[in-house]
Amino acid sequence: MSKQAKKGKLEYPMINETMPHQISSPSFKNSGIEVQPPFVNEHGVVIGDSFYDSPNSPLNNWSIETNPEEMAGQEWVHPTNDIGWNTTENIELVEKSKPPQAAPFMHPTKDVSKGAD
Repeated sequence: MSKQAKKGKLEYPMINETMPHQISSPSFKNSGIEVQPPFVNEHGVVIGDSFYDSPNSPLNNWSIETNPEEMAGQEWVHPTNDIGWNTTENIELVEKSKPPQAAPFMHPTKDVSKGAD
């Protein structure tokens, strides 16, 4: 476990609900998806801090005896700071959950709704 994790302070890589260190990541702002802070999993590894450098991590203690299955499961996946959010499909999911940016079409001189009510 890192010194920051022991002190209860984990560095938070999000700025204004975005991940500026990941160029293709979506902005969660106004999406209704709550950005989650980093956490320490049951193995004492910090997940979601974008440093990927916990002393207890199997990645930092890799050997021929290390079983990759040790890093399988939900406790190794961060809900909002995960590379999977950078896929086209997941970016579309975030964008669809945001309210539209523009007002409904309104012509400055014509009543486009005439006869519709």
